[in-house]
Amino acid sequence: QVQLVESGGGLVQPGGSLRLSCVASGSIFSIRSMGWYRQALGKQREVVATITSGGSTNYADSVKTRFTISRDNAKNTVYLQMNNLKPEDTAIYYCNVVPQSILRYDIWGQGTQVTVSS
Repeated sequence: QVQLVESGGGLVQPGGSLRLSCVASGSIFSIRSMGWYRQALGKQREVVATITSGGSTNYADSVKTRFTISRDNAKNTVYLQMNNLKPEDTAIYYCNVVPQSILRYDIWGQGTQVTVSS
C-alpha cells in the first residue's frame, strides 16, 4: 500500500511563494505520473499540474506562468514551486500518483492547505 505525504502549505501574502512537496512511500514499484490538484471552498477539484516519469509536464492555464512542477524519480517525490501567489490560489492542494498498471487507478494524499491573504 502506498502513502502520500504532503508538506509545505501555509499562509502567505499575495505575491509570496510556497514550495509544496509530496513523498510517495510504501509498496510502490513504478510511477506513471505524479501531480497536484486543488479544491477551493465551494468549488470542484481541478488539476493544477502533472508530470510523467519521463518529465513531460502539464499546467492549468491559471497557473502556468507562475507555478513549476518537478520530481525526483529516485525519491518518488514531486514538488510544486508556487510563485506570485494570488488569493484565488487559496485551496486544499492534493498530491496525486498514478502507478504503472494495466488498470488505471489513482492514489491521493491527505491534502495541505494553502491560504493566500493579506
